[in-house]
Amino acid sequence: MFFAVSLPFLNEIVALFLVSVAIAFLCYKIKLAPITGFLLAGVLIGPNALGLVQDQALVDMLAEIGIILLLFTIGIEFSLEKLSRIRSAIFIGGGLQVLLTVVSVVGIFLLLNIDWRIGIYTGFLVALSSTAIILGLLSEQNKTDTPVGRLSLAVLIFQDFAIIAMVLLVPLLSGESGSTVDILIVLGKAVLLIIGIVLLARKIVPWILDKVAQTRRQELFLLTVMAICFGTAALTNLADVSLALGAFLAGLVVSESHYSDHALSEIIPVKTIFNAVFFVSVGMLLDVKFVLEYPLLLLGIVSGVLLLKFILSSVSLLVLGYPVRIAAAAGIVLAQIGEFSFVLERAGRKAGLEPGGFGELGSQMFIAVSVILMLLTPFFLSISPKVGELFSKTPLKKLGEKRKKTSDPQPDIALEDHVILVGYGPAGRNLVRTFNETGIPFIVIEMNPKSVNEMHKQNIKAVYGDATRAHILEHAQVNKAKLCVIAINDPDASPKIIKLAKYLNPTLEVIVRTRYLAQAEALEMVGADTVVPEEMETAVRLFSTVLRSYMIPEPEIQQHIQELRAEDYQIMRGSIQEAHLMVLQGLDEEGLHTRAVLVREGSYAAGKTLSELMLRNKYEITVLTVQRDGKNTGNPAGSFRLEAGDRLVMVGLASRFADAAEVFREEKPPVELEDEY
Repeated sequence: MFFAVSLPFLNEIVALFLVSVAIAFLCYKIKLAPITGFLLAGVLIGPNALGLVQDQALVDMLAEIGIILLLFTIGIEFSLEKLSRIRSAIFIGGGLQVLLTVVSVVGIFLLLNIDWRIGIYTGFLVALSSTAIILGLLSEQNKTDTPVGRLSLAVLIFQDFAIIAMVLLVPLLSGESGSTVDILIVLGKAVLLIIGIVLLARKIVPWILDKVAQTRRQELFLLTVMAICFGTAALTNLADVSLALGAFLAGLVVSESHYSDHALSEIIPVKTIFNAVFFVSVGMLLDVKFVLEYPLLLLGIVSGVLLLKFILSSVSLLVLGYPVRIAAAAGIVLAQIGEFSFVLERAGRKAGLEPGGFGELGSQMFIAVSVILMLLTPFFLSISPKVGELFSKTPLKKLGEKRKKTSDPQPDIALEDHVILVGYGPAGRNLVRTFNETGIPFIVIEMNPKSVNEMHKQNIKAVYGDATRAHILEHAQVNKAKLCVIAINDPDASPKIIKLAKYLNPTLEVIVRTRYLAQAEALEMVGADTVVPEEMETAVRLFSTVLRSYMIPEPEIQQHIQELRAEDYQIMRGSIQEAHLMVLQGLDEEGLHTRAVLVREGSYAAGKTLSELMLRNKYEITVLTVQRDGKNTGNPAGSFRLEAGDRLVMVGLASRFADAAEVFREEKPPVELEDEY
């Protein structure tokens, strides 16, 4: 017998997700950022509009989980080592931005005869920018590791740490605070907690993750990562530190292990759901009637906050010596009010403080200005390069010219025209040996933690993770890769990897091994360019196909294949003494920069002429040959019209092939990619 259980909030949850999906889909069609769609969905379904969702407490709770997961993933992506590279930007740039903003707001309020304590409180609210929106947009557009992305992150990190002191100072400003000793005790606990978490990051957590990873149980790994995330956040909350900052510190803890990328790929689907709820919850705060009642006043305040934050953020970064082009671009990105300001506003409300000292009017004004600026943030990011270029053409361009390039925060070493090798078994190991001895750039994706640790000790670029996850392939920089070699024997995983890799980089050549010949046709159907069956011949065929793609002379390849067979596959059996046979010559730039790509049904290229695709003019890619029905057309004219099934041989830089991916990508992403994002 089944009992019906009433869930009073179920209808509201359904309304929240249905409207969010509909508006997010509409934004996708008109090419607006999804975050904008979620904010608009919140405005529409909130109590101040259609009123489909009335339980604000429930939404706030889900939104808090979204913030925790977002800050946790940000912490994973930015390890302690990366943060140390931008420490001057964090403490000097971020510190100046917060200080100058608060001082400026206090000065304006004093001119208006408003109490200085109200000015400091309002300055705190204005000084904070939106970590969630900015980093979400930067990550979505792959701009996190650009100069503007790194500087924006530095300022945001300082703001997130500053919120601790701001929350503690709110009771002081309202006159309801305890003693100074009490405040110092709370700050001391926060500092000790942060030191403890850093020690965990170095010693204990990597050991725990290593032991869990060795079980090869994905559900156990995910549960462990979630426990670390929420457990650390809970500990920081006990020390009167914000949950969000605790989650960020938890991410830093995980980032110090070899399993950070895999942890991130596992948590992304969960994070996406709750992040959407967070942005919807922010939109629900906006009262449309209030906006319509005070449009000019709102426009004036929005413009004032935008101008103030843009100028002060840019000046703070100029002080560090960055060129005005970069400082101005980062300044406009940071020119909004952030989600932590809402946390601070709630704390102020409990203490009897209101934004501007205007009571309920001030609170509504603060919410309206904040949400409007958040809605404008995707636009700010899109115009940031143009803003930077505009200021670089003024007399201000001389600022930052003498800055040493070596002092800039450096990104990780990038790969391009490389091989992504999935699997480090016997065939994979021999391929790695071949790549090292021929100078072919490569990175390995492997799920065996012992193998990953072994490769790291040998300074081999390796990622621990599941190659069926888009994030893992993206970390291996699949968008700039030339080849993907799937050397694992997993009939379930191989098709998924092929489809994902081909969607993320349509110009990628995929070579896959399979134990049985019967599986070859199915793998070719999902996009494999070369399928290598049979057992003893697998490694020979794999490395010969790779070398052929890099334009190693055919006689040289055949010579080494004959030597391998003459030695009864001793090299494939692990004879290190014979490794010198694989030392190949003749690798050149032409081999690295040549790609072959199949025109697929449903792609933008199908049915278009080469002139319409503008491969040479827009992407600086030259088409050498088009193969159709077994016949080759060399140096095809611009009027040559492509058809589905054509195979193009092209030459160009890896970065330009990455830009041109949209031309050859199928319109519909694979199911695996839809599930992840």
